[in-house]
Amino acid sequence: MLKDFGAHPADRVPKAELHAHLEGTIHAPVLRTLAARNGITLPDGVLDEADNYLWTDFNDFLKVYDLATSAIKTPEDYYDLTLDYLERVAAEGGLYVELLASPDHVFNLGMTLKDQLDAMVQAIDEARESVGVEARISQTIVRHYGPEKAIAAATAIADHPHPYITGFQMAGAEDAYTPADFRPAYDIAVDAGLRCTAHTGEWLGPDSMRETLAALPMVERLGHGVRAIYDADLVRELAERKVPFEVCPGSNIALNVFPSPEEHALRGLWDAGCVITLASDDPPYFHTSLGAEYRFAVDVAGLSVPDLYTITRNALQAGFMDEATRSALMMRVAASEAA
Repeated sequence: MLKDFGAHPADRVPKAELHAHLEGTIHAPVLRTLAARNGITLPDGVLDEADNYLWTDFNDFLKVYDLATSAIKTPEDYYDLTLDYLERVAAEGGLYVELLASPDHVFNLGMTLKDQLDAMVQAIDEARESVGVEARISQTIVRHYGPEKAIAAATAIADHPHPYITGFQMAGAEDAYTPADFRPAYDIAVDAGLRCTAHTGEWLGPDSMRETLAALPMVERLGHGVRAIYDADLVRELAERKVPFEVCPGSNIALNVFPSPEEHALRGLWDAGCVITLASDDPPYFHTSLGAEYRFAVDVAGLSVPDLYTITRNALQAGFMDEATRSALMMRVAASEAA
C-alpha cells in the first residue's frame, strides 16, 4: 500500500491522525538500532532480510509486536522512537499526531511514567521546532491484560499529569472481558481530566460497539469502529451524534477485517455522513503510512482532494488538544487549501 511520496494528488493535503500506537511505529532500521544499543538479539520471526515484520494473523501480530517492543529499554529509546515517527509523518505533510503510549510496557521495564514522559516530551518539542508537526499523548490500557492492571495503569497516569497527556483509551483483544469491567479505570482517567476513546468495532461487530458506548459513555471517539457498517441504524445514530471514527484502512486490509480493499467500510461510512478521520495504526507492520491512508481514500474509496481536507479538519476538531493549538493548526490547513 505504501508508495513513493510526492506524485499523488493527496500528497499536497496537510494531514492529521488520532490513532498511532507509538510502540507500533518502530521502523525496522530503528528497531535494529535500539536492539543493538541495548545488547539484544532480535528473535527469529520478527523481521525478514528485507526488514519486513513477519506475522500471519492477528494473534501472531500481537506476539511479534511484543517481541519487537522488547527492544525498547530506556528513555533514550522512547525519545528516538518518538522523534523518528514524527519526522516521518511530517515528511508526508503531517501536522498533528496523537501517539498511543503503553504504560504497561514502561512498568514491565522498571521505568517510571515520568521517565517515558520526559523523553517523549523532549522529542515532541524538538519535532515541533524542526519539522512543524504537533503531537499529544493518549495513554492506553490493554484490554486483554485485565481490569486490575487497567486500574493500576489509570492510577499511575492520573498521578503523572502533563499538558501533553490529553487522552486515555483501551486497546487490545476486543473479546477479552467486557467494556463494563473497565469502567473504574475510565472513571479514574476522567477524574484526572483526560478525554477518552476506545478500540471497538475492529474485530467484533455492532453489538459490541453498542455495549462499549453504553458501558463507557465518556468515550468521545471510536478507535476503528468500521464494523458499524453492518448495522444501518447504528451508523445513522453515530452520524447524527457526530461521533468521530479513527479509520485505519491499511491495518484493516492487512488483518483481513474486510475481504478486499474495495469492500472496506470507509466509503460507506463517509456516504452515511459519519465523521471520518484517517490514521495508520501500526504502520510498518502493515506496509502503510499516514500518507498512504490518504491515498487509499482517493484511489480505492473514491474520495476527492477537498474531501481529504475535510478529513484533516475532522481530525483536528476531534483531537484532544488545547484550543490555541487547534486554531493554529486549522489556520495552516486553511492556508494550504486556499493555495
